[in-house]
Amino acid sequence: MCKKKLIPLFILIGVIFMAGLPSKIASGQGESESYMAPPLQPKRGLAPGMKIQLLSQDNGRKEYAVIFSKGDEVVSGLTEFAKKYDVTSAHFTGIGALRSVTLAWFSPEKKMYKKIPIKDQVEVASLTGNIALLNGNPVVHMHAVVGLSDGTAKAGHILEAHVWPTLEVMVTVDSARMVKTTDPDTGLSFIDP
Repeated sequence: MCKKKLIPLFILIGVIFMAGLPSKIASGQGESESYMAPPLQPKRGLAPGMKIQLLSQDNGRKEYAVIFSKGDEVVSGLTEFAKKYDVTSAHFTGIGALRSVTLAWFSPEKKMYKKIPIKDQVEVASLTGNIALLNGNPVVHMHAVVGLSDGTAKAGHILEAHVWPTLEVMVTVDSARMVKTTDPDTGLSFIDP
């Protein structure tokens, strides 16, 4: 009687492993996908260790180094930088490392961002973005490619990023204003030249 019950159990275990369920669960594929509407303004005060240095200034253009410290949240910090320095048009690049990041991919069908959470230490292989005004407020838009410990990479729109141990962002601020408008078809904000 005991052997008869064990045979179906072995069959079930075999089916599970042949279907690759353990690897799907480990990679997060077995979990339900999380979507969110395009974000508006980030929380404030989440980058207390951020330091700013003016590098150069000429013909209305300014170059800044915005340096983040351990634990600082990048979207919050860059938004606060833009408000404090009255940035109405800028672009930036950065390198460094993060202890966690939530990237996103925009789904045209759902008109929402699919979250791609990464709860591991990553290298910021590429960070690029811009700052423009939406309804009179500066809005930070940035994308990143991050490297995992095995050398693979993930990429997308940054929703949230926590620095560890540093992130160095070089910001070029222009004197001209860049304004965004909200696209009714997608709900996204686009630069309107």
